[in-house]
Amino acid sequence: MANVTAKTASSGKIAALAGARAFPPLVVVMFHFSEGHHYSGWRPLDFLATRGYLWVEFFFVLSGFILTHAYWPRLNDLLRRSGYVSFLRARLIRLYPLHLFMLLLLLAMVVGLRALAAHGGYYSIFDAKYHQNVSPEGFFLSLALVHAWNTMRTLTWNGVSWFVSVEFALCLLFPALLWLAEGKLWRGFALIGAGLGGLIALLLTSRHGLDITFHNGVLRGLSDFSIGVGMAVLFRRIKPRDRLPEWGHSILQLLLLGLLGYIVMNTGWSHTSMDIFTVLPLMALVFALAFDRGLVARALQTRLPQRLGEWSYAIYLGQTAWLLGIRFLEQRVYPAPETIVLGMPFSSLIWWLEPLALVITCVLWGGLLAEFIELPAAARLRERFGRRLDPQSIPTPS
Repeated sequence: MANVTAKTASSGKIAALAGARAFPPLVVVMFHFSEGHHYSGWRPLDFLATRGYLWVEFFFVLSGFILTHAYWPRLNDLLRRSGYVSFLRARLIRLYPLHLFMLLLLLAMVVGLRALAAHGGYYSIFDAKYHQNVSPEGFFLSLALVHAWNTMRTLTWNGVSWFVSVEFALCLLFPALLWLAEGKLWRGFALIGAGLGGLIALLLTSRHGLDITFHNGVLRGLSDFSIGVGMAVLFRRIKPRDRLPEWGHSILQLLLLGLLGYIVMNTGWSHTSMDIFTVLPLMALVFALAFDRGLVARALQTRLPQRLGEWSYAIYLGQTAWLLGIRFLEQRVYPAPETIVLGMPFSSLIWWLEPLALVITCVLWGGLLAEFIELPAAARLRERFGRRLDPQSIPTPS
């Protein structure tokens, strides 16, 4: 653990926040499976899974926090044309290669499964009554990363990539937000208040809680991101004078996790105005873990969450291929539900086996995508275009 902490400290990263990225994609995978197929019937797991979409709030807040933490000394660079272009290039190098790969993989799946269906005389899963949008319009809007800017009436192609589209919009706006954050401490509180106000306004106008994606997803992301920027302002002022002992950090982190668990178990089903109570401790955890001290922070600094954190973007973005794969298996491969397999009806066997296998597969698939697509592509592009205004090349406060 000491080696992991030393490496992250020397690179300017906050180890606990790097490790905290490990868990959210797995809950998002369970949410998408459960909504599309079935819930387990076990209340604790179901209540956790049904709120999976709210962990996107954690990612947007984390993004705002980390970018502010990394770039605040370089505000003057970002406000210049050359610096702004370099910043956007650095962010696109991080976001775009894997997005493009998954978009092309989905295109191959659409063509391949439709060809199989035509040959076999049945409907492809992409031509069934309830299928995702795979229109040419959605494809080209996805290529341009604007498919979640209220340009579509539904999710399209790699549905989860709406997050990437919103993140790109936030990158375009980031220098302005960083400029607003610069100065007195009250600006941090003002950004947090504005972000919370934005989330509440969205809740009051939404029929699906905070499950807001292709329509007003940018407003959702902007609200969360602003909170993250504001938290980074507070952190920057508090961190040099932090005198809270290790056990104090531990108690705060455990209290937030306990509060999150209580809220999840006692505020009913998801997609209601009660969503705000789940996201409040989620967002507070970003700030509590940022000090890299305390029991939970130390656990997140260990090797497994650090590795899964490195893979988190790939796990999240790669899940759609396997969710679609399950649909194809259910359509063409699985035996009839009453077929006896290993001494029990297949429907009983697959009830737990399918979601368990999906999570394991998405983790392994995400690892492959990260190690063989995302990271090598980013390295090649950095060699080609340089690393100016790449967070990894900017010294940040520890």
